[in-house]
Amino acid sequence: MRIGGIIGRYVFREMIPPFFLNLALFTFVFLMAKILDITDLIINYGVSVSSVMRMLVYFVPSFLVFVLPMSIMMGVLLAFLRLSHDHEVVALKAAGFSLYRLLPPVFVFCLVGCLLTGLMTLYGSPRGRVAFKDLLYETAMSNVDRGLKERTFNDSFKGMMLYVNQIDPKDKRLTDVFIEDRQTPGMVSTVIAPTGKLFSDPKKFRFRLTLYNGIANRVDLQNKMVHALSFDTYDVDLDLHQVFSAGKFGRKAKKEKEMTLGELRQALREARNDSTYGAILMEYHRKFSIPFACFVLGLIAVPLGSQSLFAKRSFGMVLGLFCFLIYYVLISAGWICGESGIIPPAVGMWGPNVLLGLLGIYLLIGTARERPIGVFFFLPRILMWLKSS
Repeated sequence: MRIGGIIGRYVFREMIPPFFLNLALFTFVFLMAKILDITDLIINYGVSVSSVMRMLVYFVPSFLVFVLPMSIMMGVLLAFLRLSHDHEVVALKAAGFSLYRLLPPVFVFCLVGCLLTGLMTLYGSPRGRVAFKDLLYETAMSNVDRGLKERTFNDSFKGMMLYVNQIDPKDKRLTDVFIEDRQTPGMVSTVIAPTGKLFSDPKKFRFRLTLYNGIANRVDLQNKMVHALSFDTYDVDLDLHQVFSAGKFGRKAKKEKEMTLGELRQALREARNDSTYGAILMEYHRKFSIPFACFVLGLIAVPLGSQSLFAKRSFGMVLGLFCFLIYYVLISAGWICGESGIIPPAVGMWGPNVLLGLLGIYLLIGTARERPIGVFFFLPRILMWLKSS
């Protein structure tokens, strides 16, 4: 028993370094992809570095939902590849340790990953998404005047086209302003002014554009009439509540992925006969099925890592990513089929775990009995073919 405890701790420690290495690597990759989306805010709206960092922090839990199970699998896989490469698995078998006796530390390791992933799906991701959207909304509202570009037709405002030849960033004075206003049905107004100034009140989400010494033409399309007037000052109120609510920075009602477990339960009770019931139910199951995938992926990684055919770590990395890709494709297909009503939501979210779990048990039994398994014969050749092509 003492030897088993020592070996169990030894195997557990072997999985920790590759886990953190892959966690850092995949987190960096996901962050780089998100930074490209936030670049638009930095360039067009002058968002501060602190706001950008807060946005990234709020978004981290959303992709940790997938990064954690992936890192758990890679940690188990690379640890057993290392043990297999150094013939430690063979030595343990010769000493009377079967592959099954190495499973307890793996399951403990997967349990830790399951709890962390569950923390992300149940609390981290929903709250992070809401905080990210709120911060994005407030940042865009506070810096909307910076989104105006010189010598560019700006259609950010609903029913209104705005053109500015030059903008003074210090006092927000605009030069050579042209506005086409179609907010009133059946009416088109064009306003031209040599100068103007933008006054903002971000707390109330309202902006006022004051134009000076210009000309306004109003065309009544229904009555076919045109009115022209000259003005000393002309105010245009920009209420951005509806604009931002309809756009990508909008504060719409919470989506399924932004709801906590309690909110999902409440939404299920309210939408029992609604068309959104299936999507809400799928998200409810998804919050539990993805954390459980840590056990499934870890179970598959044990026989794959114990095979001498995959002793090279480069093959292990490719193989691990390939297996996780299969899981991601299956759960995406389950989401699509469940959302369209082809299969029940529970089957769509738990089906990939069941299929890959059965595959993992089959591979584990075959590897423990040292029985040749067909999948191990074809996988190296498929990977070699992909690498050569």
